[in-house]
Amino acid sequence: MGDRSESLRITNTLTRQKEAFIPRDPGRVSIYTCGVTPYDESHLGHARPAVFFDVVRRYMTLQGWQVCYVQNFTDVDDKIIARSQREGIPALEISRRYADEYLAAMDALGVRRADVYPKVSEHMPVIIEMVAKLVEKGHAYVSGGDVYFAVESFPAYGKLSGQRLEDMIAGARVEVGDGKRHPADFALWKAARPGEPFWESPWGPGRPGWHIECSAMSLHYLGNHFDIHGGGVDLVFPHHENEIAQSEAYTGDAPFVRYWLHNGLVTTKTEKMSKSLGNFITVRALLQEYPVEFIRYFLLAVHYRSQLEFGPDALIAARRGWERLLLGWQELSRRLDLALSNSVGATAATESEPAAGPLAEALRSARGSFGRAMEDDWNTPVAISTLFELTRTVNGVLHGGAALEGENLAALVAARDLMRELGVVVLGILPADPRKALKG
Repeated sequence: MGDRSESLRITNTLTRQKEAFIPRDPGRVSIYTCGVTPYDESHLGHARPAVFFDVVRRYMTLQGWQVCYVQNFTDVDDKIIARSQREGIPALEISRRYADEYLAAMDALGVRRADVYPKVSEHMPVIIEMVAKLVEKGHAYVSGGDVYFAVESFPAYGKLSGQRLEDMIAGARVEVGDGKRHPADFALWKAARPGEPFWESPWGPGRPGWHIECSAMSLHYLGNHFDIHGGGVDLVFPHHENEIAQSEAYTGDAPFVRYWLHNGLVTTKTEKMSKSLGNFITVRALLQEYPVEFIRYFLLAVHYRSQLEFGPDALIAARRGWERLLLGWQELSRRLDLALSNSVGATAATESEPAAGPLAEALRSARGSFGRAMEDDWNTPVAISTLFELTRTVNGVLHGGAALEGENLAALVAARDLMRELGVVVLGILPADPRKALKG
């Protein structure tokens, strides 16, 4: 797809508008996404943002952007500690096990590794430094061995979620503390409790609150004003709201993030798919039944900001569509391989540009339509529809009785190249090897 696009528009949760994407540094894109809390196997709800941002990176890279992508592991958390105590295994051993499992699951889904996977446990000095600075600047206060962020010290609190401070309640992953000055104040540092892992700090032994971790690590790796912060829509409040407050209070230089992107949730019978509810299906179980490319198709066939319902009916409907696309891809590749092996003009066909005709026009249309869809807030469903349109035209040529030679052959070669670029390289919904057998 060649030259980098200057027309990308994305929906910014902060402004509630679709905006032209202008990066902090020309030609470079900095992205941070909230990763998993590794205390159990990875499920489809984890796969959705991973696959979506994988496509974002693939497309941007193909367009010529230099992308730096950071995704954290929240490896210090109440749920990890609870599992550790239940199984009698150190908390960091639990988190290492499931962080490795997550990476293996995402590898299996074709998700390219982030540039950095920071872990909370390995970044205590930068977290403690940030908390100390917030206390020094009067945005946080010490209560016993705990440290809380004072939301009333940050007048813009609520700008991401649109909630009024007076309507809010504390939303951190901890109990409401008795020492808080305001119900919405949230923990930056929590005093150690018996039997829990802890780190030394100026306020005594303890561990960080959930929100401060992402602020400290994203600022550490990407600096202030980085381009894109992503995560599920369920993180808008309180997590991302609190990140903005503490980060902009810390730097004194807004905006902390230029564009906030939030994906819709994966649901089962309209309820959020989650480990806590027990209504999830693991990536490993899905891969035993379905091809990788189909799982990616299922996740990308619905716009990233929309809710995605998982269930038998949704899978059957998606599978029918994906198989039509796959069979077209396989038929094109098979017929081309045969024609090129028998054609005297095979070399010329692979090196020449298709001239006029319906297929040549369909190629130009597909490339343009795909790019416009991706640049319109990452509209992957429309982008996928362009592949269906191209496949229909290709099938018409393959089954129309025309000889597969000359300009006709050149057009089909170009069609295969474009299908590979868009369906394999960018979206990852078609197998690189078209001969790959169907599974499931």
